[in-house]
Amino acid sequence: MAPMSSRLPIMKGDKGKKMNWLKRFGVAGFLFFLVKGLVWLAILAGAGTLWAC
Repeated sequence: MAPMSSRLPIMKGDKGKKMNWLKRFGVAGFLFFLVKGLVWLAILAGAGTLWAC
């Protein structure tokens, strides 16, 4: 079995890769739902102007 000190950099690097992936996924998810919400607001605003005529 390898000493614990030799395995730590591998574990740390692996955790860093996972965190970077999660951060990218989180940013992409945030942007997706932001744009989706803005599109729905635009649709509702357009429907409101048509309904008001």
